[in-house]
Amino acid sequence: MTRARGAMGAAALIGLLAGCGAQPAERPAASPMRAAATAAKVKIVPSQFGRVLADGRGQALYLFSREAGRASRCYGACAKAWPPVPARGRPTAGGGARAGLVGTTRRRDGTLQLTYAGRPVYYYVGDSPGRVLCHDVTEFGGVWRVMRSDGAPVR
Repeated sequence: MTRARGAMGAAALIGLLAGCGAQPAERPAASPMRAAATAAKVKIVPSQFGRVLADGRGQALYLFSREAGRASRCYGACAKAWPPVPARGRPTAGGGARAGLVGTTRRRDGTLQLTYAGRPVYYYVGDSPGRVLCHDVTEFGGVWRVMRSDGAPVR
């Protein structure tokens, strides 16, 4: 019985990880909730990687190692897999996030993207609130990591 449970657990884990690092055509479709999500508020939430930065719904936010400053380098297929977090209105910090680290940057299409500690932040298309699937993953020429309250990547 325990062998069967172990095999089922391994299969479930493989299924969860399959979306992360998969080819764009194989990725999970973005949920309709994501399109309606606002990033007006960021907070710190518990996760399997410790306390990490999230939006107001509790969905983890990622940074991209290819970006050293405020300018986004994630467009096209990259932005489909790692949607930029929109900044509607004036973003605020709550629940452990630092107000002085919250900001915005303008993308090439003129929309505003949320920044934290001076870096653009992103969702992962397969995540949902409380579910972090693709931390420390290399894609699109860089590494994607969730962030701590000080803006440093979780390693």
